[in-house]
Amino acid sequence: MHRCIDRVVGKILAGWRYDISGIPPEMRVDYEAHLAHCEFCRARRRLHRTIDFSLIGLATVSAAVFLLAFGVIYHFSPRHAMWFELAAVAGFLLSVVLWVLVAVATPAPVVVKDAALEKVRILHDRLPENLREKIPEEMRNRILP
Repeated sequence: MHRCIDRVVGKILAGWRYDISGIPPEMRVDYEAHLAHCEFCRARRRLHRTIDFSLIGLATVSAAVFLLAFGVIYHFSPRHAMWFELAAVAGFLLSVVLWVLVAVATPAPVVVKDAALEKVRILHDRLPENLREKIPEEMRNRILP
């Protein structure tokens, strides 16, 4: 499909980068229905989440490489090691800052949390009744909607 089935709703979702996690559940109903029926918006949402998780993964790998570089430089102590170490630490810190910015600016953590809660609900429903009763009330309220 090359076009959105409802251009008004599609433009609203595109403006939010297809993230409806920040709006109240009672307001999500129409947007969730639209995403369920519109292949175009579903594909765009998938693309945006792929980009979000790729950026977080890239920042994680970058931080790990800078940390590894610092360890190698520290271990071998070449000439002018202090400058190399400072560069490695600066690269690590920059990668961490970018990771935090991407995590805050994108709905990726919320997507992961929602997926984890959904799996927990499925596991909760499969538990025998005697085990379900042993789960504290506070925890049950967090798991079940």
